[in-house]
Parts: sequence; structure tokens; C-alpha cells
Amino acid sequence: MMADFFFLTFVPLLVAVLSASCCALVGNFLVLRRQALVGDAISHVVLPGIVVGFLVSGTMNAWPMLLGAAAAALLSVMLIEFVRRAGGVEPGAAMGTVFTAMFAAGVLLIEQSDTSGVHLDVEHALYGSLESLIWFSGTGPGALLDPAALADMPQQLPRLVAMLAVTVLFIAIFWRSLVVSTFDPAYATVVGAWPRLTAVLLVAVTSAVAVTVFDAVGSIIVIAMFICPPAAARLITDTMAGQMMWSIVFAVLAAVFGYLLAAEAPLALGWGASVSAAGMIATVAGLFLMAAALWGPRRKRAQLPG
Repeated sequence: MMADFFFLTFVPLLVAVLSASCCALVGNFLVLRRQALVGDAISHVVLPGIVVGFLVSGTMNAWPMLLGAAAAALLSVMLIEFVRRAGGVEPGAAMGTVFTAMFAAGVLLIEQSDTSGVHLDVEHALYGSLESLIWFSGTGPGALLDPAALADMPQQLPRLVAMLAVTVLFIAIFWRSLVVSTFDPAYATVVGAWPRLTAVLLVAVTSAVAVTVFDAVGSIIVIAMFICPPAAARLITDTMAGQMMWSIVFAVLAAVFGYLLAAEAPLALGWGASVSAAGMIATVAGLFLMAAALWGPRRKRAQLPG
């Protein structure tokens, strides 16, 4: 039983927890800045860049995908401005048009390209590959102390550990600037909190998180975890420290219960097959948000800054 847990469940569960935590941390500031859909937009925009990065490099390494995603993000900004000026439409409509078009372009690139050698297809783009993250050397708890077994872990895990460390370090270093510029950008300028630089760095870290998480869990969890845990936390507490803590609690619980429910609940009900782990994790996160909206102690007083 323990051997099966480490072989089949340990790595996917840990990847889900790390992915949810990364998204929730930066998602707090996106939600409080009324930029919650930035995470949604980034998860759509980066898809064609990730595919092009793979096609050019021939590998699923992080750096080619990050560079491709950055190029796609830059292209999207230029296209949004072009559509806004040329079509005379409002920025929201221009953003929606470009994001949808770029995600569709990414899907077409996947369909028309030879990606059979890796797990890069439309289903992977949406739902990720949690179920396929098998640790072949995970024969038991002793494998955690075996350097050879640790080296055999799926590469998504060390990438996510590094990304979580970068995210925590970014928030720790720019905590004052992030908080002040989130609630009062004008005051942040007066006290020298670099609100513009902070905003640019926040988008950059959000993009890096989206690309790193996307490879393992797909766009559905990226979107859900950027929004649901921070929004639920906002309905529980009115302090910034509490906001961060509760968002992590909701993210971790959604990842753990969502993954376990996806694997075990259908079998317990006699369905004979599991359901999508990504879909179930997103569903559980949504249920947490619904519960917070119905019974959260701050639901009647939660107001966004500005």
C-alpha cells in the first residue's frame, strides 16, 4: 500500500499542492488589484509561445518555454493595442479578442505539429498531466533518502519547488511595495514604493508561475487557483497576513481533496474509472469559494481597494 502511494500518488499530489500554492500566492495581489483575469489571460496567451518554444528547441525544458511565453505575451500586448486603435473598440473587448485568438492559435499549432514524442496536446493544455507523473523509483519512504531515486523524479516537481521559492522570495522582498501599491498607488508613489516597477514585476512573476504550472496541471487549474483561493480568503479575513495564510490553506486543501476525490470517489461509487484530477481540483476550489461567499465572516464587508 505504501509502495503504491509513493509510486503513483506522492509526486502528483505534491505537484498539485505546489502548483496551487504558487498560483494562490500571486493571485492574492491580482484579486486585490482587481486584475484577477490577468491570470486567465496569461494562461491563454502563453499557449502558442510554449508550443513554438517546444518546436524550436525540440524539448520541454523550462527556458525555451519561458522565452516563447514571454514573446507571446509581448505580441499579445501589441495586438491588443492594434485592435483597440484600428477597430475603435474598448480595451476589454480588444483583450478578449486577442486572448481568445491566441489560445486558438496555440491549439491549432498543437494539432498541426508533431508533438507525439511528448505529452503536449489539446487535452494536456487544458487538464495537464498530473495522472502521468509516476515516480518509478518511488518504492517507499526510503526513496526520499536515496539520491538516485530523487534524481528519477519527474522534472515538473523540482521546477515547481524552484518556482515556489522564487515566488516566496519575490513577495518577501517586495512585500511593502506590493501591499502599499495594491491599496493606494498614489501613496505608494509618494513614499517611494515603486508602484510601476512592482506592477511590472508582479506580472512577470505571474507569467513565470503560469508557464511553470501550465506544464504540469494545464490551464484549468492555473485559472482556478489564481482566483478561487484568494477570493475565498478575502471573504474570511480583512488582514493582509490573514489573506495570504487562508489562500494557501484553501489552495492546499483543494489540491489534496480534489486529487484524492478524482482518484478514489468514482471507484467508491462503482463507476470503474477515475475522473480528471485537474477538473476535480478546480471544482473543489470553486466549492470553497462558494462556501466562503455563503458563510464567510467578512462576506458583507469585503470590498476591493480603489
